[in-house]
Amino acid sequence: MNNLFSVSGYKKIFLLILSLSLAACLPHSADLTSAPVTASQTLGPTSTLLPLRPEYNPGELVDYVVQSGDTLPALAARFNTTIQEIRDANPDIDIPADATTMPPGMPMKIPIYYLPFWGTTFQILPDSQFVNGPAAIGFDAGVFVASHPGWLKDFRAYAGGADHSGAEIVDIVATNYSISPRVLLAILEYQTGALSQPVPPSGNYPLGNVDYTAAGLYMQLIWAADLLNNGYYGWRTGSLTEFEHSNGDIERPDPWQTAATVAFQVYYSVIYSPDDYALAIGPGGLARTYNNLFDDPWEYDRNNPPLIPASLQQPGLTFPFPAGDTWSLTGGPHNGWGNSLLLPWAALDFGPPDVTGCTLTTEVATAAANGVVVRSDTGVVILDLNGDSDERTGWDVLYLHVATTGRVPVGRTLKVGDPVGYPSCEGGEATGTHLHLARKYNGEWIPVDSAISFNLDGWIAHIGKAAYHGTLTRGNQTVIACSCSDAASQVKAGK
Repeated sequence: MNNLFSVSGYKKIFLLILSLSLAACLPHSADLTSAPVTASQTLGPTSTLLPLRPEYNPGELVDYVVQSGDTLPALAARFNTTIQEIRDANPDIDIPADATTMPPGMPMKIPIYYLPFWGTTFQILPDSQFVNGPAAIGFDAGVFVASHPGWLKDFRAYAGGADHSGAEIVDIVATNYSISPRVLLAILEYQTGALSQPVPPSGNYPLGNVDYTAAGLYMQLIWAADLLNNGYYGWRTGSLTEFEHSNGDIERPDPWQTAATVAFQVYYSVIYSPDDYALAIGPGGLARTYNNLFDDPWEYDRNNPPLIPASLQQPGLTFPFPAGDTWSLTGGPHNGWGNSLLLPWAALDFGPPDVTGCTLTTEVATAAANGVVVRSDTGVVILDLNGDSDERTGWDVLYLHVATTGRVPVGRTLKVGDPVGYPSCEGGEATGTHLHLARKYNGEWIPVDSAISFNLDGWIAHIGKAAYHGTLTRGNQTVIACSCSDAASQVKAGK
């Protein structure tokens, strides 16, 4: 993908990545647990006051209700404690040693260690409404935009190789980045009046990223989606526990926060002053805009299964090339879609043998599991493993950089090992012919560094010190990612 950030914006992103490495309120606001809120937050002399937690005693036990997608490593990071201390604080809960995702709604005790600069307890949105998952089914962005008088209704622009309406541009970004179109529309309305104001904002940078490489609505939304996903999955995995504001102030998200809320906090910390930030993330900001457009976003969670269930396990997956063949791990964990330096690190790259540069190959990519092809577009194939022909539900496998010639069509039912197409450089930026593979569940990217291992033929992926670094391990064998396709990076498909 292109570099979408200005020099100043990229500096903020670099600081955010560095922090990753160093590892009133509406009725849906977080439970304030064992003590009342006695402090409030001011991010500037005229900022909106937002509720905060009290200063807890070191190791004080607080009440917590498990949220969808929670894992022990992430909870330990957010509450500044350890996995063992959490286990010890809950002797009546049998938490398996190999637990992945925790049971949503389960009450538990967590020992908390206070840190300064904790952010607001106010929750903007549940996670189910953030991703392009089950909650987005039935929503038609085109019909919704057409029913509102704002400038987006008549907007058209060139995006993704063709001319598109404003609603189509929103859908393209929502689909590729797996962010709900409702979220993107709410951001556009809050920042630009896209659904209510007849005149669009002047200039080519409606969302505030002033960079010629990000000019126009489409590129602005791509930039926003990258930043939103970085915050969401940083919180989801526990690798993001703080971020820096435009004025240099540090904020640590409230440990009870939703990943969706943290995504918006990270996003608005980059583009807004502290005063505007406090308004945007409070009850009168984006949350009010979203509620006005789409009604109560928490209603879905009250009446539907959780986005990420308890004890989620990856189904069996093989390498995406024929059994017995040897390919190279040319790229360790990196972004599933978008700016490769940002989260989620959900993808691996595999290169066929004897290929240099973006040359054609006769080596075929194959189905890693049984499934139905639900999307087949330039460079892209999505294999739906639950067979309902909707990539917003259940497990899906993304194949990227699949050549147009020989690419499997939509609707084709595949068995393990059936041809998907040929690796290439099509679909986004690539320096050489390869295949990019990533996982989603209910529309949520499943990071490699999550509790749900990326397992291919028994080989387990591990992150490295930076994007594209990392390894595959099986027993005492280790494969080291390298774009050089050397012997140490080669792996043979099959058990």
